[in-house]
Amino acid sequence: MYTILFDIDGTLLDTAGAGKDAFAAAFAERFQITEIAGDVKFAGRSDRAITLELMKLHGVEPSPEHWHQFMESYLNHLEATLPECPGRVLPGVVALLDRLQTMDHVLPGLLTGNLKSGAARKLAHYGLADRFQFGGFGDLWDDRNDIAAESLEQARFHARGELAGTMVIGDTVNDVTCARSIGAFAVAVATGGASREELESSEPDLLLADLTEVDALLAEVVGGDATAPSVPT
Repeated sequence: MYTILFDIDGTLLDTAGAGKDAFAAAFAERFQITEIAGDVKFAGRSDRAITLELMKLHGVEPSPEHWHQFMESYLNHLEATLPECPGRVLPGVVALLDRLQTMDHVLPGLLTGNLKSGAARKLAHYGLADRFQFGGFGDLWDDRNDIAAESLEQARFHARGELAGTMVIGDTVNDVTCARSIGAFAVAVATGGASREELESSEPDLLLADLTEVDALLAEVVGGDATAPSVPT
């Protein structure tokens, strides 16, 4: 089996800021912070890492209790912000997922900084809830490399053994970095959190304008048994 691990925000979906709006609403509700720091980077990071940085910047103790309070509030607000923001499924995503479903040797999964329940809400809102059976998420991990390791472990479990190859598709330099950490074929797509020039500097194996340009990607998947990079044991 060959696994393809997808990032969500900026790769599959453009939620038009729904997640960031839900962050702001949760900090206002739980910690009486009416405006969160604007210089905190969201793209390519885990929700946990973002939250803990915001807590420290705003003088909120980054305790387990505060983390759980934030998660509950954020997920509730996300239900409201998703329909309020004019987001969309990004170009080529549905067609690519349709094609992958016809390939018996391919396991599509997620490698995302979203909370698991947040990812489920986003995918359900945009009609992609049934496309992925497993993934690594941002509930437990600050470091995206740890999320990548979780995704890979889940892929092996669902494959019931070792994998012929692994691909990571994402829109930031961090996606390329975490792909390297698990020995995966790194696909960068310039639809979200980084410019094409930034992505080029990270030296992905494949750089796409969007997911309508998938011929080279699919060629890698079809030839995965022979050509994909080895996966660490």
